[in-house]
Amino acid sequence: MNTLIETLQYFVLITIELIALFMFISALVEIILMYVPEEKIRKRLSGAGVFGNVIAAGFGALTPFCACSTIPMTVGFLNAGVPFGSTMSFLIASPLLNPIIIGMLGAMVGIKAMVAYFVIAFLCSVLFGFIMGKMGMQKYVKNVRLKTTTCCSAGGHENLNKRSLPFKMKIKLAFSSAWESLRPIMGYLLIGVALGAGIYGYMPQDFVMKIAGPDNPFAIPIAAVLGIPLYIRAETAIPIGLALMGKGMSIGAVISLIIGGAGMAIPEMTMLASIFKKKLVAMIVLVIFLTAVVSGYLFNVLL
Repeated sequence: MNTLIETLQYFVLITIELIALFMFISALVEIILMYVPEEKIRKRLSGAGVFGNVIAAGFGALTPFCACSTIPMTVGFLNAGVPFGSTMSFLIASPLLNPIIIGMLGAMVGIKAMVAYFVIAFLCSVLFGFIMGKMGMQKYVKNVRLKTTTCCSAGGHENLNKRSLPFKMKIKLAFSSAWESLRPIMGYLLIGVALGAGIYGYMPQDFVMKIAGPDNPFAIPIAAVLGIPLYIRAETAIPIGLALMGKGMSIGAVISLIIGGAGMAIPEMTMLASIFKKKLVAMIVLVIFLTAVVSGYLFNVLL
């Protein structure tokens, strides 16, 4: 009975925290995007050399897109003539540096872990995007055009000139957009918290320590692969990882699980297969896996 009560308390507490964090972070990003001209971003993305990769990774970090909007935007960049390497940096950074993941890490794991995660994932996005561009991997892009979908858009006010609105109206629109983004994924969020609560309350600690504890040198690559089936949405990964860490999983393995799940999610890989040839999809999977493993080992060393 005590275990059940603790599990329910964990579920309620984490659910309230995640909803509050999601609303605040989504509204903040929405306000920031009101001041960022999209055309200016496109021009910056076309910059020569590694500078374009840096801008692309930064833009990917700023936009909380899911696969159903990241992939069409990727195609749009390629059709607009944005360099392939910069486009790949955006594609890698967008799921890994989702503001929701960054904000939740900071609130639940700590600012130091959040900063370390952001820096490592950002540098990997820039580096691997630059390398893929230099390798000429653009030859594996199919000649396709996808229709843009708005299932994960930040709100229904895109046609308004938001930059000229009073600040109070911008805040109102930002929180309205945040709520519109939260509603369709509320079920996924609750599923993730429920899984995390179940792990927190009932999974044997010895089992977690044996499979993914700090003493297992293979825990991090195993966690990167296990993250794929466990991943439902970005908002579900953090409570599951937090619960596993509470059971003894090393922070490096948790980070590896989050990156592996967010970057190699099955729906996203399926959509990528519709615009990229198999060799390029395999290359992206390898890049995400290496990012997850490198990040995991660095986290265990640094933290």
